[in-house]
Amino acid sequence: MVRRRTCLAAVSVALAVLASACGSGGRSSSSEAASSGGKLTLGYSAWPGWFPLAVAEQKGIFDEVGLDVELKYFADYLASIEAMAAGQLDAVTQTLNDTMASVAGGSEQVIVVVNDNSTGNDKIICDQSVRTTADLKGKTVAAEAGVVDHFLLVQGLQKAGLTEDDIDFRGVPTDAAAASFAAGEFDCVGVFAPFWLTALKRPGSHELFSSADFPGTIPDHIVVSKDLVEKEPATVQKLVDAWYRTLQYLEQHPEESTEIMAKLAETTVEEYEQLADGTTLFTAQQALDAFADGSDSSSLLHTARLINPFLVKSGFTQKEAPLDGLFEARFTRDWLRRNGE
Repeated sequence: MVRRRTCLAAVSVALAVLASACGSGGRSSSSEAASSGGKLTLGYSAWPGWFPLAVAEQKGIFDEVGLDVELKYFADYLASIEAMAAGQLDAVTQTLNDTMASVAGGSEQVIVVVNDNSTGNDKIICDQSVRTTADLKGKTVAAEAGVVDHFLLVQGLQKAGLTEDDIDFRGVPTDAAAASFAAGEFDCVGVFAPFWLTALKRPGSHELFSSADFPGTIPDHIVVSKDLVEKEPATVQKLVDAWYRTLQYLEQHPEESTEIMAKLAETTVEEYEQLADGTTLFTAQQALDAFADGSDSSSLLHTARLINPFLVKSGFTQKEAPLDGLFEARFTRDWLRRNGE
């Protein structure tokens, strides 16, 4: 399973393509999918919090809510981000970091579903020379620059009274970072599932801390175009309804659902269950609570305020993403009003 391979330059190129299309009479922020009532194109990629969409498709849940969905699976997470930024999708699954990077670059997107939080599937793994976070000082630490495991690393450093200046940080793509660490190249590495399985093959390696130690730091979402929210809110409501109906199906038919998701993930059922343990799917009430403003990382707005300066400082964005209108809770609220938990 692979996700979170993001590059601001690539997103900027996608936005430039979109601007060119608009200038020549193409659609603006509404996608090339030409959505009309009850129809949309939804992109998703490999992550336990997003694989339930395959269950929704195979078990006819989109049809049940009256939604005509063209579900597009992207083996390359970056390609899904580019497609959304270029207006080729109506909706897509993304991390909060990556949504904010796209929004900072000019893409008009709205988060309408909170799928999950990473609760252990993002890890900082070290060799035997590092036993505590304080031991990171002066060590070489690799992670993919500007994305969620880099952000997790910064949170851990701050908690220990350190900054990124106290370590020798190396920006390396996640798969290469895991393999290089396993081969003995770095002292520590920040990686997400399943690459921490590779990293832990290094003799004596161990988990220093993970996303489980920083609840709410790495949330995942379904994002739709702002245009879709404004012009076709009923379609967005059907999408949100389909998501929560899917969660109900997973709870009622766990074995069948896991088989579907494991097949897409190209893992055994046992392997999938191990990886899925590090991802906490949100109930509708938990999602609604996350949409509320707050003073800790259980609040999406609070987490976004932490991510914004991180993205700029890391050089991932030139400016902070505007947060007004980024989070739209009304569709989850409406589901709860009609269905409860």
